Amino acid sequence: MEEREMEKAIVTLDKDSTCTAWNYNGQRLAAGSLNGTLAIYDSKDPASSSFTCTSRFKVHETGILKIVWVPPEFGDAVACICSDGSLSFWEEVVEDADIPQWKLCKCFDRNSSPVLDIHFGVFAACLKLVAAYSDGHVKVFEILDPLDLTNWQLQAEFNNAIESTSKFGGPSCLSATISWNPQRGEFQQSSFVLGFNSDTPQLNSSKVWEFDQDHQRWLPVAELALPEDKGDQVFAVAWAPNIGRPYEVIAVATCKGISIWHVGSNPDPNGRLSVERVALLSGHNGEVWQMEWDMSGMTLATTGGDGVVKLWQSNLNGAWQEQALFEPTC
Repeated sequence: MEEREMEKAIVTLDKDSTCTAWNYNGQRLAAGSLNGTLAIYDSKDPASSSFTCTSRFKVHETGILKIVWVPPEFGDAVACICSDGSLSFWEEVVEDADIPQWKLCKCFDRNSSPVLDIHFGVFAACLKLVAAYSDGHVKVFEILDPLDLTNWQLQAEFNNAIESTSKFGGPSCLSATISWNPQRGEFQQSSFVLGFNSDTPQLNSSKVWEFDQDHQRWLPVAELALPEDKGDQVFAVAWAPNIGRPYEVIAVATCKGISIWHVGSNPDPNGRLSVERVALLSGHNGEVWQMEWDMSGMTLATTGGDGVVKLWQSNLNGAWQEQALFEPTC
């Protein structure tokens, strides 16, 4: 009887780890912990699938909630959101001893509300950052020098609402989710999709924001929700890579399931893009926390409170189906 190969862990995280982030370009893993420590894991042997901790340093006195790697063309750096809502950037630098060290290169002002989520976007060789705050505000920053991650400029600030928010009062948001358009065409407008989980229905629904180059402002060009669903809290969004489709594909997770949306590329006279919900996927018990597309934009991976990972694909007829399920083993 043929013996089965034993499963082997590729990395062992600290017991109090709270979040991780994978660097696809450098094949590195970052992990945050409850005590505010950030650990970096690398593979010493490119042929090996095992990783060891190469750096461990203190980021904050409170726990780390989320880690996001800076796009690789802008250096080896990460952004950390901590449980008190603070946002800081840490960059790996090589000093005189030729030993890489991680140093704080930017700590964003805490005069505003706590940060809930961030996401990086690259447009015309310019690095942008969109941040969502617990008061429903959205801020877009950009760096002035691609080689200097310390100097960020506020480009815009607005609410995730199509109508005026003056009558909403003071909204309270539990979470937010952001996904930039992954396309990086030279003549393509910069855009991202954003949704909130808040007590203000007008802020919740996922909206596609696009930068109007002529007027130098961000405009909502699409709303990804049916009329009866616009107040639903949004838990996760994911914009799929486009490998030649005449439309964009965006996934939106709410309490009603995972919606797959097709977004047109040609705006109407009012500047709005056509939208169509082509599928509503269900199967997770509880909230969906995270969604990721593969590089082709054909397969969607989802996970959430049930600890299950599912893979979804559409067939040749455009019908979306569950292709695989991975359950926790311990």
